[in-house]
Amino acid sequence: MAGQGFFGRAAGRRTASLVAAGLLLTGGCTDPEGPDTAGHDIQRTLDARAAAVLRNDEDGYLAALDPAARQLREAGRSELASLADVPLRSWEYRLTDVRRSGDRATVEAELSYRFDGYDSAPVTADRSLDLTERGGRWYVTADRPGRGEGQHLWQQGDIEVVRSARSLVLGVGQRPARLREIAADADRAVPAVSAAWPERWAGRVVVLVPASLDAMGRLLGAPAEGYKGIAAVTTGETGGSAAVRADRVIVNPEAYGVLGDVGRRVVLTHETAHVATRAHTSATTPVWLSEGFADWAAYRGTGRTAAETAPELQRAVRRGDPPARLPADADFAFGADAEALGRAYGSGWLACEFIAERWDEGRLRALYRAVGDAEPREGARESALESALNKVLGTSMEAFTAGWREYVRERLT
Repeated sequence: MAGQGFFGRAAGRRTASLVAAGLLLTGGCTDPEGPDTAGHDIQRTLDARAAAVLRNDEDGYLAALDPAARQLREAGRSELASLADVPLRSWEYRLTDVRRSGDRATVEAELSYRFDGYDSAPVTADRSLDLTERGGRWYVTADRPGRGEGQHLWQQGDIEVVRSARSLVLGVGQRPARLREIAADADRAVPAVSAAWPERWAGRVVVLVPASLDAMGRLLGAPAEGYKGIAAVTTGETGGSAAVRADRVIVNPEAYGVLGDVGRRVVLTHETAHVATRAHTSATTPVWLSEGFADWAAYRGTGRTAAETAPELQRAVRRGDPPARLPADADFAFGADAEALGRAYGSGWLACEFIAERWDEGRLRALYRAVGDAEPREGARESALESALNKVLGTSMEAFTAGWREYVRERLT
């Protein structure tokens, strides 16, 4: 999963979809007297497990797990209990690979689920499972995240749920009052984003609040140290279509907790902007544009000055070292030097503000769509941006960069 983040300056109706996909078995043995049905049989085991999750049926859920796998069964009980108050609409497994050897098998599966009333598309996660066959039935003996995947929140403890018309906040190890405050911040963020991005989007946001920075890292499947000082990130899949999977905003409780009212508002509006623009964010979208637009949406109407919003960039300008170019994607890497990261975010924000002021807000949105919707081919990013600048703004990359550099000096000198 790709994450985008903000630099921290400051039980509904449930239905199961039972899938019986045809599968190619690899790396195992087949019955010389007939076809190997292991794939179909394992899928049935996982379908029954999924249906039990939606019913919150502990006996049904445990029936899919090996009776001898005591640790797995105990973890399963805890996870199912954590999911009891979560408004699940769907929960499905789809096998993508099966490797069988006798009465044992290792499979790769895609788990997909939706939260009722909040997700217009599913969240998906890769899982790797071990199974064993007894008496013609397959039982799960191990269940691990796929490569590059993190934990799920329900694997980290009891979940507290706060629901509202515009947001769903799920937290572990957090006071209910704090989660309600975050929900209120998210509810204010949604209309603010809709004003900046009056395009079709879900109009709702799901926020996950783990117990700590370390727990946040486990959710993201990455070292927690890289997110120190990052108040929140948004996970999701870029794609240039309305069918991209649902996003999750993950709050760093340590960095978010030290922000004031304006800072918290900016953080959740920024992240919600990523959710809203996801369908038009793709491999051809430079990070300065996606992060800059999210900051532009977040700071609109706050009354913050350019110096307050981009202090790191102002310091560079005042010491005679203004940016010579728009920031590269690498300049936004988590864990980078804080001063350099601040300059990158400030540069992206002022580039988007420059477009909105020199042209207009509609042109800024049109540029975002044009770049993100471009054909994703090799070397397409530079040509997509150049083409969009010409078609939408009637300018070239060279002229745009020069104009932006002058704008930065005007705003920060």
